[in-house]
Amino acid sequence: MNSSDSRHDLLADRTGYDEDFLGPTVPLALPARTSVETVILPYTHFTVVFRPDRRLAVSTAVCIEGRELLDDVPRDDVWLYDPRLPREQQAGDDVYRDNSLDRGHLVRRLDPVWGTAAVAGRANTDTFYFTNAAPQADVFNQGKKLWQGLENHLLDHAAAFDRRLVVLTGPVLQDSDPPYRGIQVPLRFWKVAAFMQDGALAATAYVLDQSPDLSRDADRALTGVPAGAPPPLGPFRTYQVPVSDVAEIAELELGPLPDVDLMPLLRTPEERWRRLESYEDIAMTD
Repeated sequence: MNSSDSRHDLLADRTGYDEDFLGPTVPLALPARTSVETVILPYTHFTVVFRPDRRLAVSTAVCIEGRELLDDVPRDDVWLYDPRLPREQQAGDDVYRDNSLDRGHLVRRLDPVWGTAAVAGRANTDTFYFTNAAPQADVFNQGKKLWQGLENHLLDHAAAFDRRLVVLTGPVLQDSDPPYRGIQVPLRFWKVAAFMQDGALAATAYVLDQSPDLSRDADRALTGVPAGAPPPLGPFRTYQVPVSDVAEIAELELGPLPDVDLMPLLRTPEERWRRLESYEDIAMTD
């Protein structure tokens, strides 16, 4: 038996995301169009809904048990192809080699790392499959810092209620995404968090935008990109948005979550997306 077969056997026992983790059912985020082909890939405490035609996930879902999180599990930093899919269907080393793109975790490495040491270690390793990555700019600014810390912030909020959290995340996959090395690089990412508040299901939603700022960097973005380089990506901008807007722009079914959104639905389009400069900007009451 070769190593790929051995890994396949190990992954065969993964049970993935539990849609009843919070009590009320929070289903996987699936494409609204039935013509979009996906593959469901369960891992430890999370599941990836994968689009082979884009070589990327369309969504992910993770269960976070705040009381059992382990923060001392070392990073693997060894990315693997999921043996349940052909390699050519995954955005792997060929996409990220010798360029400025980061392998951006969709399910954050620490989120599923809870439970016993053995289970947490397995979850840690599972987050390093290429199916759980999407290309992101390698810059690190306040917007990206906010994005990466959202789960911690929301767990702190949930501490007053129930330290369980469900997080759905994915790229916004559009036909207009710029091509690069056999894939199309998504310019926006979305995240929807669900939790129990005062005995009822609640949700908030966010968008991370890495679109180039053409008004500021037009010359560089349009004419200054070397041949073969990744598409120009802008600085990360993080927004809180209505859950219904995520469902619309990502073309996903989000089950009950649009109806339990804690962000007030403002009337004018320019007010609907709240640019976050700090966690204090997040609206957490309906």
